Amino acid sequence: MKPLFANRMHATFAVLGLLLVLFIAWPLLRTVLASSPALLWQTVLDEEVRSSIWLTFYASLFATLIGFILGVPLAYLLARTDFPGKRLVEGIVDLPVVVPHSAAGIALLMVFGRRTLLGQTFSLVGIKFVSAVPGIIIAMLFVSLAHLVNAAREGFEAVPTRLERVARTLGASPWVAFWRVAFPLAWRSILSGIILMWARGLSEFGAVVILAYHPTVAPVLLFERFASFGLQYARPVATLILLICLTTFVTLRIVAGKRGRR
Repeated sequence: MKPLFANRMHATFAVLGLLLVLFIAWPLLRTVLASSPALLWQTVLDEEVRSSIWLTFYASLFATLIGFILGVPLAYLLARTDFPGKRLVEGIVDLPVVVPHSAAGIALLMVFGRRTLLGQTFSLVGIKFVSAVPGIIIAMLFVSLAHLVNAAREGFEAVPTRLERVARTLGASPWVAFWRVAFPLAWRSILSGIILMWARGLSEFGAVVILAYHPTVAPVLLFERFASFGLQYARPVATLILLICLTTFVTLRIVAGKRGRR
């Protein structure tokens, strides 16, 4: 605690930081404490709540897997090469972060809807996006991909290019230099991007509710219960979601910290 109050500037910053932490923590703590353990257990036993939370987690995980496969190569190119239109590509990747997510849902519906070319093409192999799990996945992918790409790009930019050049002079192919040098050294940033992307997918509402209202993910279920039955009915669901997310991310931070120290 002593470094926080070593001088007036540190003390001022500590007070301002405390206000921000309280602004975030107090509503969360108030929500968690408002529901009794018995009510929370009753919520856990609710099949609709369990299925919506499970759907949210694995849909976001699947979207993150697609983002990893497609986003890491793009991040490497953005970090290592200059090409015409590079700034445009970076802007396009970042655009879903600032676009209202309800507008993102409309945009996805215009491309993957039932009467669109892609929608009809995928339907021939039994894949549909409107009111289906694939629609939830692409909505989560669309709004959260930038977090992974940007984190991975920063990780690759922090890896000196000379290390890859040395590997190439020793006979390594570009693929080997990437997997044995660049990727392992940038892995911590990539892992942070994976966590951020997955977390962003968990909280997505606007794009999902337009493209795939049903089956319901946790944010949509929470909105439904609040709109239909009020705060008292929605509060235990919100509390359960907060506790699960808190436990998950504390665990991920601990695991990531241990790997970073190794």
